[in-house]
Amino acid sequence: MHIDRQHVFWASALPTLAPRSPLTEHRQVDVAIIGAGFTGLWTAYYLKTLAPHLDIAVLEAERVGHGASGRNGGWVVGNIAGLERHIGSLPMEQRRFCCQVLADNVDEIGHTLSRAGIDADFHKGGAIYAAARYRDQIAIQQDYLAHLHELGHSERACHWLNADQLAEKALFRNGYGGIYHRQVATVNPVKLVTGLADMVERLGVTIHEQSRAIAIGSGEVSTHGGTLEAPTIVCATEGYAERFHDLWRHVIPVQSLVIATEPLSEATWQEIGMAERPAFADASRLINYGHRTADDRLVFGARGTYRFGGKPKVDHAISDADIRMRRDLLVDLFPPLEGIKITHGWGGSLGLSRNFRPHVVLDRKSGIATVGGYAGEGVAASHLFARTLADLILERDSKLCRMPWAFTNASHRELLKRWEPEPLRWLAAQAITFSYAAEETLMKHHKSTPLLKPTLTRVNDYFASIIE
Repeated sequence: MHIDRQHVFWASALPTLAPRSPLTEHRQVDVAIIGAGFTGLWTAYYLKTLAPHLDIAVLEAERVGHGASGRNGGWVVGNIAGLERHIGSLPMEQRRFCCQVLADNVDEIGHTLSRAGIDADFHKGGAIYAAARYRDQIAIQQDYLAHLHELGHSERACHWLNADQLAEKALFRNGYGGIYHRQVATVNPVKLVTGLADMVERLGVTIHEQSRAIAIGSGEVSTHGGTLEAPTIVCATEGYAERFHDLWRHVIPVQSLVIATEPLSEATWQEIGMAERPAFADASRLINYGHRTADDRLVFGARGTYRFGGKPKVDHAISDADIRMRRDLLVDLFPPLEGIKITHGWGGSLGLSRNFRPHVVLDRKSGIATVGGYAGEGVAASHLFARTLADLILERDSKLCRMPWAFTNASHRELLKRWEPEPLRWLAAQAITFSYAAEETLMKHHKSTPLLKPTLTRVNDYFASIIE
């Protein structure tokens, strides 16, 4: 299956690409990588750049970028979800250092794309986390800003915007204020992933499409058409492991769904602002995200649901109801968009680890590496974690190898806890979804939510008891 140009806006402007040949033989290589998304391709790039002699092959079950890398909202964030679980117990000096590494990663992606000549519409406009619909969101965002500073993000990188300052960046319906995070950029992810694929092929990396990995064992990856024998095997499947090598027990798929509007007129942009093209989100627990594209559309998404049994979203299309829900939320943020045409609607699966923290794991004994668990913030994190993995594989003594999310000499089974069996995790996910919807309804009708907050806390504590 190719990236669906009818539904996925990112792919609509690109020409149809010729398929790459599948694996049809037994080959011996130095590194075998499973998954031709951001993580797999960045890993191939940095390994080949640092060690040009390596013979590297990438296996892709469908087409390049078929998974999360071709379906996301295009945010490049100088942070990672679950960061506090990695650095919360560290001294502040170390926390600040980790946060600076994450911030610098955004700029490094931009510099690398520029040097490589990859036009992926990279634009660093920062991000606004707004209190933009209900007054209760002011406290939510101020608490989040305090959390960012406690983690080690600087005041310069993350600071508060009052209502007037917010209005200079975006004209929300009720722009009470919000956080401005400087170290955030946006990209067209399909342009990025296809550009990466072309770049690594020019370096001598082989990519085999339509070559689903079905088993790993004794330094060998098997597909239906052939095998790769390699001392190092990288599993870069994120939320698309699909019962492969028990990774699905440790990283499960959660759906995220996105829409794109028609190009907006200059008059409409005058009404909603965003001249600097920042990314934006509000304090909704639906976890929404959007930005102004290079061709003056709005791309806007919100987290979807967890499917019973941890099934990833294979097709690209989303339902009319899912499109309406995101359109209505977007119009709620920006009323001048009432009546706007939605031209595309698509979705995919992000990977969520049982520890709620992303990871780079290299088991030197087995030669198997696993990278992922980005929880929806993988566009930037995949670059940083791929650089880290390349350094670990090559045994380089770099600062990245000493980051708290990097692990060696242990397997993913030892480091990543297993999710509980169904129906426990599905029921917990439904309970959280219901409680968030209840809170949203109360805020929408200007009802105070103090009685609900303890309930939300108890529900989340229960869910945490499952995953800790």
